Amino acid sequence: MGRIVLPIALVGCVLALGSCGLADSRSPLPVPDFMRAKPAEPPPLEQPPDVRQMVREKLDQVFVAQSNPQNVQVSEPRHELRGLGWTACVKAELTSATGKPLGEEIYRISINGGVIIDRRRALPEDTCDIQTYQPI
Repeated sequence: MGRIVLPIALVGCVLALGSCGLADSRSPLPVPDFMRAKPAEPPPLEQPPDVRQMVREKLDQVFVAQSNPQNVQVSEPRHELRGLGWTACVKAELTSATGKPLGEEIYRISINGGVIIDRRRALPEDTCDIQTYQPI
């Protein structure tokens, strides 16, 4: 009889202690607030970057050197909806590799940690066409 009682008691203890990990802030179990896990604090937002200076110093990260960007202008940075970074729009008059004028092109840049991490042509959902621009 003693051989059966000890394993059953151990299993009961394991189940009871293991269920303590289930009592988080979203748990439907009736657990007192002091026993609930606290949700993690979101990391603080970084200061808005100086987009004008970044683009001026790293123009080759936004435009190909052969495109000879002229009349470069940038929008104010906007905080990304998903994530901690920033986005901004950059527009300039560009030329093709053969020297033919391409006209004005607009790019959306992504900034994280004070560094331009990505750039791509602006899409309508980027709303770059309604932004206010300043020359660099």
